[in-house]
Amino acid sequence: MSYSMSRASLPAFNLGLAALSSLLDKAAAFCAARKIDDAVILQSRLTPDMFAFVRQVQTTTDLAKNGASRLAGVEPPRHADDETTIAQLKTRVDATLRYLETIDPAKIDASEEREIVFPLGPNAEGSMKGDDYLAQFVLPNFYFHLAVAYAILRHNGVEIGKRDFLGAISMTPVA
Repeated sequence: MSYSMSRASLPAFNLGLAALSSLLDKAAAFCAARKIDDAVILQSRLTPDMFAFVRQVQTTTDLAKNGASRLAGVEPPRHADDETTIAQLKTRVDATLRYLETIDPAKIDASEEREIVFPLGPNAEGSMKGDDYLAQFVLPNFYFHLAVAYAILRHNGVEIGKRDFLGAISMTPVA
């Protein structure tokens, strides 16, 4: 079986978003146990010129849904970006996972050579062939924002480790 565009994207998005959902569960438990307002975590950032945690999660979900949608040639759903609690962020992640189930893998597979136009900030657009868009833009950005969200939680004392970031990957142990 060849390695298709859909196999390169959808499982990565699903695994990363499922891991993010679990990270949010641990963040919620951390806040509840220590009586910390969710806003403290949501507005935390690693450095002043980086997005806060809430925006890292929003961007991670946007990269998955918008990237898959553009590759499939369909209009993605829009989010209001108004989450103020960890529970609301978890709902957003779960909605994105459900949305990804509706994407036709064959449409993603057909995008390899198609030109994809996408925003590069508020006043600019980029254009790449589908395979380059996925490999050089969507996946690196998806993992970057996912990793920064993880790092913000870890920096704030949430007890998480590498396995939490990796999620429920399927491995066959070697004896």
